[in-house]
Amino acid sequence: MDLWVVILLFCVFQFIHGQPDDLGFISIDCGMPMNSSYQDPSSTLIYVSDYGYITSGENRNISSVYIKPSLAKRNLNVRFFQHGARNCYALRSLLAGNKYFVRALFYYGNYDGLNKLPVFDLYMGANYWHEVNISAAGAVKWMDIIVVAPADYLHVCLVNKGMGTPFISGLDLRPLRTVIYPEVNASQSLVLISSNRFNLGPTDNRIIRYPLDPHDRLWSTYDTIPNWDEISATSVVQNYVTDVYDVPSAVMQNAATVNGSRIDFSWGPSDRSENISSSYFFVFYFSELQNVRSNAVRQFDIIVNNKTWNAQPYTPPFLFADSFSGIVQGLASYSVSLVATENATLPPILNAMEMYLVEPITEVTTDSGDARAMMAIQENFGVEKNWMGDPCAPKAFAWIGLTCSYPPAYASRITALNVSSFGLAGTISTDFGDLNALQYLDLSNNNLSGTIPNFLGQLPFLIFLDLSSNDLYGAIPDSLLQKSQNGTLSLRVGNNANICANGTACGSSRKKINGALLAAIVIPIVAVIAIFVVLFLLLHQKLKGKDKRKATGPEDESALLENREFSYRELKHITSNFSQEIGKGGFGAVFLGYLKNGNSVAVKVRSDSSSQGGKEFLAEAQHLTRIHHKNLVSLIGYCKDKNHLALVYEYMPKGNLQDHLRGSTSKPLTWEQRLHIALDAAQGLEYLHIACKPALIHRDVKSNNILLTTDLGAKIADFGLTKAFGDSKTHITTEPAGTMGYLDPEYFRSYRISEKSDVYSFGVVLLELITGRPPVIPVSDSMSVHVGEWVQQSLDHGTMESIVDARMVGDHDINSVRKAADLALHCNREVPRERPTMAEVVAQLKECFELENRLDGRQRSLGSNFPMEGSALEVEEEQGGDIQAVAAGPSMR
Repeated sequence: MDLWVVILLFCVFQFIHGQPDDLGFISIDCGMPMNSSYQDPSSTLIYVSDYGYITSGENRNISSVYIKPSLAKRNLNVRFFQHGARNCYALRSLLAGNKYFVRALFYYGNYDGLNKLPVFDLYMGANYWHEVNISAAGAVKWMDIIVVAPADYLHVCLVNKGMGTPFISGLDLRPLRTVIYPEVNASQSLVLISSNRFNLGPTDNRIIRYPLDPHDRLWSTYDTIPNWDEISATSVVQNYVTDVYDVPSAVMQNAATVNGSRIDFSWGPSDRSENISSSYFFVFYFSELQNVRSNAVRQFDIIVNNKTWNAQPYTPPFLFADSFSGIVQGLASYSVSLVATENATLPPILNAMEMYLVEPITEVTTDSGDARAMMAIQENFGVEKNWMGDPCAPKAFAWIGLTCSYPPAYASRITALNVSSFGLAGTISTDFGDLNALQYLDLSNNNLSGTIPNFLGQLPFLIFLDLSSNDLYGAIPDSLLQKSQNGTLSLRVGNNANICANGTACGSSRKKINGALLAAIVIPIVAVIAIFVVLFLLLHQKLKGKDKRKATGPEDESALLENREFSYRELKHITSNFSQEIGKGGFGAVFLGYLKNGNSVAVKVRSDSSSQGGKEFLAEAQHLTRIHHKNLVSLIGYCKDKNHLALVYEYMPKGNLQDHLRGSTSKPLTWEQRLHIALDAAQGLEYLHIACKPALIHRDVKSNNILLTTDLGAKIADFGLTKAFGDSKTHITTEPAGTMGYLDPEYFRSYRISEKSDVYSFGVVLLELITGRPPVIPVSDSMSVHVGEWVQQSLDHGTMESIVDARMVGDHDINSVRKAADLALHCNREVPRERPTMAEVVAQLKECFELENRLDGRQRSLGSNFPMEGSALEVEEEQGGDIQAVAAGPSMR
């Protein structure tokens, strides 16, 4: 038994290695020995080795001369990269579209004994991050960036520019809520300038970080203001609900002030990343820490390069964090002044500030599906070379053996892969089948074994395939043979173990496996499987017995009703001879009924035209009776009485969502109610996809299959089309089902369904909730357009408000609606694997709620002219440095 425990623990370790911790944090000590970890005493965070995040580089300890008692453990060693122009860390298990804060740390410490300070570049994926210029051997340097993850991974790359060997001491990743730093989006990131995140006021050199800052930002002391005085408070400084920077109280409890009437400081670009053409983002934080007397006034103006940022004289709020932020551009240097007004009796104060470089995302990355497939191939076969980072971008660092297409404004696609003589061993990985833009594939001169997989014949654009000089055997798949014979594919299979091109047996020359060896392998496996089957059956029988006793217990009427089989006579009595029809679906008509205890039920009776037979009906009923979730309509019982088939559901008094959006319902739904309905429905689908074993696909998600409770809670209905699929499958091929407008285009074309088919349909429902329009919108007597296409076109040519259901009459936060619309369009992407999972949809909808609930009624949308990002002030400049946008903090909104 001890051996099994060891094996289990080993498997668990392998699974969690390289994964974020419970906070979503990734904390890496670069250069630490494999499988090592420790708890940092100052932050209490667990740091792990960088093995599993990178496959290149070497480890080395720093020189003992530079080891100081105050030096953090992670700075005692480095990973350095003598080989390769680009070396990349892969941070995985992220959520595509989410914001992340990433920090890279560097402490040279003369680790190489050369006393030569290197200069190299840092990249975030395919895009330039910053230059790393080590100025002193004994100085800790860190680089911060806030970025949106374009996929479920991020690459941090060190690039050798011929000015010394790149190295790194530590790498951190921290997830951020979507509302934090709204300036960061898919088209631009924020790069902290020269570690300029300052806590003003304290006289010590203490750095504030996690747990005082929940996002683990590093706040260092700024003490270069001439003649400044410290103000401090022990009371907690609170954040406004609308705060989008979440500055910690520990930072805001200190402030700097002066004896005079103004605080002045300046800054100028220092390297190629920081030049006149660049844009910069400043945030200044203010909070009054003193209980100012009634006859005293602290009031000042915030001036950047002689331009006043505040619309009226500014007074910091007492013990609340406030901020002013803005983007500036076009000058060789920048000056900041806080100047007391004529009415002020107290000098200005400043608690904290951050200074960022706005870095545009200019490099188009590789298609996420292609990139994920290539990373899997690299990992499976252990390919080294330069296979790290983005496979296609930048072009100068494209992976050896790849040919990529670079269509303007679209993700790069891998069109050719030549891994001839790469030393690949084992069977041909299924990941090659995910490169669906591939035209040329050369796997020749390797040690590949096994049979030729059929999925290679499914690659739609493949015109050249070379499998020669391997150890492959068996028949060539018909899909490849047919393409080869009709001239659409050039196929090479020579010099393999035993390849045959017909249906005859072709394994005679393969080496026979020794019978005793085969038995020694197979018998223990069969025995273990048999033991598990017996245990499962015993457990199942035990649980079944418990369920049966519970169902027949006289004291629990609700349990008695679950999974109950009704007679047809009972149904006639319950429904008063089927007198009140309340709906109709593909299975048949739905009638209102009442049980003996007075509870209302919906009785769905099979119509004569229904194609669903008795066996299918029983299968559906058995599926439904196993499913219990607050956001799924519960099955109370069923009827199979001769030719009469029926299902008895709980009754949903408020009808279906479609009627509330486009029916005769008098009171329109608010945006908050719509979000609640969307989240409820999403959680129901998430349960079907994740919690049900085997997982279930609904296949007919639509607004009239979302039913509402008395308090407008939502439940998913109509599982007549639900099918189960095993854990080992990613899709099911079946007859198409569903409703036009909601139907996944991929499913409609190929009859291939997956959980992503439900995601597509849910995206359409979400667009209905936003726009109030049907899935297919008529634009003329003979033409119509899909709601997703209509929304995209409207956003391209108008404002966000142009798509919002007019019946909401401005009762919504436009940023919440925008995020929901982006999520819906993401769900409706053409390629299924580019869509989010329902778990990701649920998380994104919860963030929509955060955006909606952070603003009071005065701050909700007032129409298309209302500022999209929630800023209360915009200043346009005609000359000098362009202040593109200035955002006042929460107290000014």
